[in-house]
Amino acid sequence: MGYENRNYAFAGALVDELARCGLRHICICPGSRSSPLAISFAREPRVKTWVHLDERSAGFFALGLARALDEPVAMVCSSGTAAANFLPAAVEARFAEVPLIILTADRPPELREWGANQTIYQAGLYGPHAKWSVDVPPPEPTPDLMRYARALACRAYATARAQPAGPVHLNIPFREPLVPTPVPGDTPGALDAAAGEAWWGRADGRPFAQASGGELTPDQGALERLAADLRHQERGVIVCGPQSTAAFPAQVARLAACLGYPILADPLSQVRAGGHDRSLVISTYDTLLKDPDLAARLAPDVVLRCGDTPASKALTLFLEGAARARHILVQRAGWSDPSHQASDVVHGEPSLVCQGLARRLGDKATSSSWTADWLDREKAVRRALDAGVGEMQELFEGRVFTEVAALMPEGGAIFAGNSMPVRDLDTFFPCIEKTIRCLANRGASGIDGVVSTALGASAALPGRLVLVLGDLSFYHDMNGLLAARRHRLNATIIVVNNNGGGIFSFLPQAAHQDVFEEYFGTPHGLEFRAAAALYNLPYAKVSSWPEFRTALARSLSAQGVSLIEVPGDRARNVELHRQLTASVLQAARGGRAV
Repeated sequence: MGYENRNYAFAGALVDELARCGLRHICICPGSRSSPLAISFAREPRVKTWVHLDERSAGFFALGLARALDEPVAMVCSSGTAAANFLPAAVEARFAEVPLIILTADRPPELREWGANQTIYQAGLYGPHAKWSVDVPPPEPTPDLMRYARALACRAYATARAQPAGPVHLNIPFREPLVPTPVPGDTPGALDAAAGEAWWGRADGRPFAQASGGELTPDQGALERLAADLRHQERGVIVCGPQSTAAFPAQVARLAACLGYPILADPLSQVRAGGHDRSLVISTYDTLLKDPDLAARLAPDVVLRCGDTPASKALTLFLEGAARARHILVQRAGWSDPSHQASDVVHGEPSLVCQGLARRLGDKATSSSWTADWLDREKAVRRALDAGVGEMQELFEGRVFTEVAALMPEGGAIFAGNSMPVRDLDTFFPCIEKTIRCLANRGASGIDGVVSTALGASAALPGRLVLVLGDLSFYHDMNGLLAARRHRLNATIIVVNNNGGGIFSFLPQAAHQDVFEEYFGTPHGLEFRAAAALYNLPYAKVSSWPEFRTALARSLSAQGVSLIEVPGDRARNVELHRQLTASVLQAARGGRAV
């Protein structure tokens, strides 16, 4: 195709190369300076555009898309503070290893630091949170610069998806004209020829970037040595933190069977739910390990930890207490060891590490009293938890997840907000046969952008998505609801509204009543019916569990996004959590001794 001027030749080459590399989704925010990028993407049929009015919501929506698809998603904004509003999503993407390509338009160098409107310091704006950041030169009508545009796009795509995945930032300055107006001197023929060339190809015809991602093969010698060591260790546990690889649950279950080890599975590991072997999965460790005597009796000699850091504080303290154990960390890359206990670090795709170890270990291990004790206590705690939660007629926050787990359809997804929801998911979500994917923003664990991230994930996932979040998280990102209507998404949003920051009521700050409510509890007095009405979303405020089940079932069977508000009381929620934990631990103590 022909390009009207140098801006559109450069942007066209960049967009075409990104599409060649495999880019299929772009979130675009309105702005003038970014017109060459926005219009070039609008002209590109291989890339689906998602228009967002708010950059912060757009960033998190792109994050949710990229997380669900496990592939790079791009986003575009204009110059100035618009670019700064992408920062929270970039931070989460870096620590959660989600591939994003951030394209920020900018003023040209001659306008920077001269008082030009909407001009800030955008080069390197995301600092160490970007895997790679480039302050791109202004487009010029030369074949060399057009080839550079293609090289830049291909490298950006490759870098974003290379392990560990993360955000890449290209800051692109444009001079006038910003619209596709022909400019004398910008020779269309020369630009077309340069822009039409593939910057880098392979013998099989695929673009270079596609060869740089994929699974990381672990060191085979390390697997041989590790398998030989583990074969003689009986008192071991496998701890599964957040991860998203579809093959992992079955492979870690097979490894656990070969070793005879229990699996302490964070729900975000995807190991608690699905058709794989779950006979060794422990889902109640967050409650079980709050008893110091039980935690001491169950102390392991070996900890094999796969994936990122789990959410459970009780589990973290349990692992920290196992100071004499051998701690083996299995990750794609990096060194996720905040307690500094890792004696071994195995870099590789966790599913491949588990598969390689199981193949070397061979037959299933015989049942041991160690594993039997874990499983006995799991059964006792699960029975007591289910019974205790089932008897609570008032709207106890933890029961939300047991109700959602029961009603969720096969192939659905639960997205948990940070602070209390993700912890209640960990404590109360059972081990079930239905395949349900569990997601959360646990890279940096912020409460911002949760609505947008969840809606972005819902746009990519085939099944129904249910978002459970707190009132402050919802308040932070009500702007994200506009995407529900604009893009005709399907999701259920459950807001647990306890009028403030519920997690602080569990912390020592709650004892300081003279300052607690004003500075930590932060009550707001809001009901969210008006927010649903503003975005024309179906709304229900429930006052009982039968009402909740009716509202949830109606939402799951309907098209579109609906909002269910569950009122609560922060102080009462703490009381119910503690009462339930005490009664459940009493049941757990009746388990078999080691």
